Amino acid sequence: MSDVINAAVAALQAKMDGGFDGTAKFVIEGEGAIMIDGNGVHAGDEEADVTLTADAETFQEILSGDLNPTSAFMTGKLSVDGDMGKAMALGSVLA
Repeated sequence: MSDVINAAVAALQAKMDGGFDGTAKFVIEGEGAIMIDGNGVHAGDEEADVTLTADAETFQEILSGDLNPTSAFMTGKLSVDGDMGKAMALGSVLA
């Protein structure tokens, strides 16, 4: 597992204090995937209600709060496949 994935799992776990209803997958291009579900955050590549894909730089900007997830989506830096409602709920957790 890459250092980027390990750092992202830790950062997401810190933000997911209230949990998330459903499953989401973050695909970080060239690095791997992270799963978010009722059990928390872990590295993995299972099926999910929604899949969000971005490069490592965009993902880091979202996690640090420098880039709003909605803005990233609207500018094409973040792609969303699946349940848009789950994506919006996850975006509010990350913002």
